[in-house]
Amino acid sequence: MKIGVIYASMSGNTEAIADIIVEQLKERNHEVELKDMLSLPASDLLHYDLIFIGMYTWGDGDYPDECLDIIEEMEQLDLKEKPFALFGSGDTSYPEFCGALDKLKELIESQKGVCLGNPLRIEFSPGKGDEENINHFVTQALSVFENSK
Repeated sequence: MKIGVIYASMSGNTEAIADIIVEQLKERNHEVELKDMLSLPASDLLHYDLIFIGMYTWGDGDYPDECLDIIEEMEQLDLKEKPFALFGSGDTSYPEFCGALDKLKELIESQKGVCLGNPLRIEFSPGKGDEENINHFVTQALSVFENSK
């Protein structure tokens, strides 16, 4: 199984979450590729069996600027039942905590992709307590993926 962990990060918070996800997947002996969203055309998502995709939320629930190209491409892509697990970082002081993840989930589902569970939302940078939440998120995504086969 080939897993992609794709992320967009400005301050390093979402990248830190992505790094923890990659570590946990590798500990489970999965083949994993870590990619920055800027360096990936949306069509490359179709090459993975499972995609973890993460981003931070800009302002009041908007996509980050560096995600706009891939988002636009995804709007034209048939995701063909591709499974996604969404994660991101945000700030709870905004009314839409990690709101970009909600938009991304809607987009994926409208393009016939499948979101495995609820998005993982981390406030700012992941701390010690968050690592347990990330582990649970990875375990749940893998379990749902395996049971859907």
